[in-house]
Order: sequence, then structure tokens, then C-alpha cells
Amino acid sequence: MTAAETARPPVASSEDEQARGPRPASCARYTAVAPGLPVRSTSRQESVAEQEDRLLAIRAGEGDDDAFATLVERHVDGLLALAGHLMGNRHDAEDSVQEAFLSAWRRLPQFRGDAAFRTWMYRIVTNRCFSVLRSRPPPAAPLDAGPEPAQTAGSAQPERAAEAHAAADALVSALGRLDEGQRVCWVLRELQGLHYNEIAQITGSSEQSVRGRLYRARRTLAQELSPWR
Repeated sequence: MTAAETARPPVASSEDEQARGPRPASCARYTAVAPGLPVRSTSRQESVAEQEDRLLAIRAGEGDDDAFATLVERHVDGLLALAGHLMGNRHDAEDSVQEAFLSAWRRLPQFRGDAAFRTWMYRIVTNRCFSVLRSRPPPAAPLDAGPEPAQTAGSAQPERAAEAHAAADALVSALGRLDEGQRVCWVLRELQGLHYNEIAQITGSSEQSVRGRLYRARRTLAQELSPWR
């Protein structure tokens, strides 16, 4: 069983969905997003933010749509960035995040605050992305297809732009070839800036396992992307 499967949250029953009522407007498709990379915050900022999130989640669980909309606004960019790196494209990332927020809305009455709201949402999005990816056929591209070597420093500007684009594509492809556990740990640590203990909560594993997966992911990516250095 993979780490993502271990961390899979329980699925809300149809009775829960009926009891939860209609979807809030904040669950609508996101038409204008700018994922970007989040700035790592200090421990004090995280603590205050987590307390605010917990209060908002309680209010949202009691039916406060405005509180839920605030939570969506706070976390949508980070979740879209995470889903984008796991799914490999913006459209699928938006679908996954939208479904994750809908799932969260239905399950908020059961949210006990054992983990930070952000951690809870990251776990839902991660499980949603891997569930979708597992349902798809394997990619048609040969797995041993490697990137072309980088050009020299004297290349013209258009050529350098093309190389940068190709290198980014190579990274996406290499990430897609990592196993799920390694991929999500690498994305959460290197791109999202999460701490080891938070990644462990999201993936349902130990910090030691997280560090091991990160080590193997970094080693594999370094080997596969060496032609671009």
C-alpha cells in the first residue's frame, strides 16, 4: 500500500452529502488563478494562521458560507500549485482542487482540528490527484526517453528560452516517473516548502519515511536531469 493510499481520507456518504445541503458559491470553478510558489512563513505566523483557520472551519461546519469562502481564498493558490505539480496540467489541477473543496465542505462537520486545516486540505487534494492518475492508462511516451543535452552558454536568446522550456518539460516528465510517495514528498518539500512533520501528516507516514523518499526522489531527479546542467 502506498503512502497516499494510507493517507486516504474516508469518503463522505450520500446521507452526509444530503445532510450537508447545497454547495456554497465558493466551490465554483476557479477561472482566474495564479498558483505561484508560496512564501515560507514563520512558526508564529503559522500558529496564528492555523488558529484562525480552525475557527473558520468550525464556523463553516456550522453552515457559515462566508467562513468557508475565506478558507477557499486563503488556500486555493497553494492547493492549485500542489495539484498542478502532481497532475502535470492546469485543467486537471483545477478540477482536482474543486472536487477537494466540495469534499471538504461535506465533511467539515466532522473536522476535529487534530491537524491544521491546511494539512487536512493538502491530504484531500493529494488523495484526489492520485485517485485520478491511477484511473488513467499509463503514458504512451517511452519511459527511457531522455532530454537532449543543454546548449552552450553562447546560445542565442530564443534558443535559451527553448532550452528552459524543454528543461521544465523534462522535470515534469521526470516527476511523473517517480512513484507516488516520492513525488508528493518532493513537491511538498521542494516546491511548497512544508516541514517534514507536516508532510508526514499529509502522507500518513513517519518523518523518517519522508526523508527516505525525499532522498531517493532527489537522487533520481538529479540523474535524469543531469543533461540539462
